[in-house]
Amino acid sequence: MPDILRMFSYPFMARAFAAGVAVALASSLLGVSLVLKRYSMIGDGLSHVSFGCLAIAAALNWSPLAVSLPVVTASAFLLLRLNESKRVYGDAAIALISTASLAVGVIVVSLTTGMNVDVYNYMFGSILSITQTDMILSIVIAVIVCGVFALLFHRIFAVTFDEPFSKATGLNTDVYNTLFALLTAVTIVVGMRLVGALLISGIIIFPPLAAMRVAKTFRKATVLSAIISVICFFAGLTMSFALNLPAGASVVALNAAVFIIMFAAGLISSAVMKRKV
Repeated sequence: MPDILRMFSYPFMARAFAAGVAVALASSLLGVSLVLKRYSMIGDGLSHVSFGCLAIAAALNWSPLAVSLPVVTASAFLLLRLNESKRVYGDAAIALISTASLAVGVIVVSLTTGMNVDVYNYMFGSILSITQTDMILSIVIAVIVCGVFALLFHRIFAVTFDEPFSKATGLNTDVYNTLFALLTAVTIVVGMRLVGALLISGIIIFPPLAAMRVAKTFRKATVLSAIISVICFFAGLTMSFALNLPAGASVVALNAAVFIIMFAAGLISSAVMKRKV
């Protein structure tokens, strides 16, 4: 307990905790629908786009956030449109955009600044890089995501599980898909500062997958995903501070460990149910 109290006595740790909990909460809620719609790797793709934007911003001495936010948002919309057109399906569209963006980023970095500290922090995350602005933006995003799920939960459920039927009943599914693309893009851009471009998809994918192994309804899976994500972030940040480990890697590793535990619990539960039957 003294170590935890000492951890929060440092301003940068307090900012990292507030921003990280907010990003973990937002990404886990969005991740449930993304995983169920088989669009879970969008986090990986958009983080690569953001890395390309970072490289260009560093080369031109511009603000990384000002460059990344509009470009990543536009890329999310483009991925959505490509998938809807049926010409290029979700996984292929993500691979096309992410690899091209990563290649551009690597070329720009090699020709200009090289692998400096700022680029390294965006790739692997750094709690030292979290600013007051990042913290406030993270909290605002989490509040918006929670508000969207609280107010529109039944419609999100309908769009997630049966989009064609939802559209046939008069629900404007394009609005909800666009809203999800926007919120996912913003969450990824902000979360990269903490977790890194190479690991951001982990906090989007692992909590929902872990929750779905034991939860039987969409509501329970959503709530459990949020709980798992927040607990794993707090435990990962504490472990990082106590053992001098990278924060982003610690958080994702704990999420992966919880998924393995939940997966095993799901298998055991299924086996017990079959025996009873």
